[in-house]
Amino acid sequence: MQRTLITIGRRQVIGFCLALTAFELLTYMASDLVMPAMLDVTTELQADIRHVPNAFNLYLLGGICLQWLMGPLSDRWGRRRLLLIGCAIFGVACSAAFAAHSIEAFNLLRLLQGMGLGFVISVSYPALQEVFCEADAVRLMALLGNVALLSPLLGPLLGSLLLQWLNWRELFLALGLVAAMVWLGLYAWMPETVGVIRRDGQHQAPIPFSLKRTRQRYLALLGNRRFFGASLALGLMSLPLIAWIGLSPILLIQLLGQTPLEYGLWQMPIFSAVIVGNLILNRLLVTHALPELIRIGLWPLCMGLVALLGCALLAAGPVPVVASLALYGVGLGICNATLYRLALFCTEDSKGLVSAMIGMISIAVMGLGASLIAAIGGGTRLDFFALLSALGGLTCLPLLHGFLHDAKAASTKAQ
Repeated sequence: MQRTLITIGRRQVIGFCLALTAFELLTYMASDLVMPAMLDVTTELQADIRHVPNAFNLYLLGGICLQWLMGPLSDRWGRRRLLLIGCAIFGVACSAAFAAHSIEAFNLLRLLQGMGLGFVISVSYPALQEVFCEADAVRLMALLGNVALLSPLLGPLLGSLLLQWLNWRELFLALGLVAAMVWLGLYAWMPETVGVIRRDGQHQAPIPFSLKRTRQRYLALLGNRRFFGASLALGLMSLPLIAWIGLSPILLIQLLGQTPLEYGLWQMPIFSAVIVGNLILNRLLVTHALPELIRIGLWPLCMGLVALLGCALLAAGPVPVVASLALYGVGLGICNATLYRLALFCTEDSKGLVSAMIGMISIAVMGLGASLIAAIGGGTRLDFFALLSALGGLTCLPLLHGFLHDAKAASTKAQ
């Protein structure tokens, strides 16, 4: 691939960020927008209610199916080409859900739609990190996190309102049409970051693709204790939130008898809190190092999870549970983008492959963890959900302690 000088003007930067934001929002909206209708989906397709969380977890697992391949291929063929392919696959899978006539076909399409999430993580995130410097990249990751959180924040509420006029099939068709428009935006504005020289002189050279070499690089990453611990911690840290997204339709609508609109309103305090955490992160980035930001974020995160344990012991109702999740969400908003950046750069390997590995590990932890919580009764009672989610989230603490201790030791040695 020819090495050229990358010149990204202000207009292209804005267009690229907007197109990337739209694609990320769309990949999350494909899940959250239809969550209020999932009981209708299972009824129409004559399926068991257990498919409500299963469909969500399949979407998450779809995000890791091809990440192992997407990252290395984007290192070889370029980020832009791979992301356009991913957006096209996502749009076709959404449109095809309009014609699904069995729960098996629906779940397969959920898996394919989830692959769009994999392209976001393993292809677009490295491109973002390569275009911008460290501070700007962390800010943009946090802001992208805010936009992505608009989906679980507004998705259930918007889905409840749209279901007054549309059915779930028409919702998926609309998502497919929007994906086509996003594809055009990416085609017009996304720059290529592989095989080009940046204005600051840095260069991400194309890396020849080899299955054997790729396997060796992945095994080397798994042997990197700091990297593996940070990736596991990313998944465990987000597990309570993911479990809530998957099980809250059953807990609130099926068990507590709330309407889909009320269900949507209950999401707002939790995801607003995560956005507040991201905004706090944006302010603190100027004066604090990244490991210090994680230590700050762990205070509200741990307090929220401990409060969630208290809700489980006292068999509390939805108000204390949602309040505890909101407090936890503030800490998650501070820690998530920060830990991702530290994990991405604790190894010298190419960022496409590293980002893919982070995504595979963290999403697998979230998807399998949420499935386990659902399987052992997290969707049968609110206090069971609170107990299992809190315990799952708190397991990230030993991993974070080890990661931060190693980071401090490495920093001291470098000085």
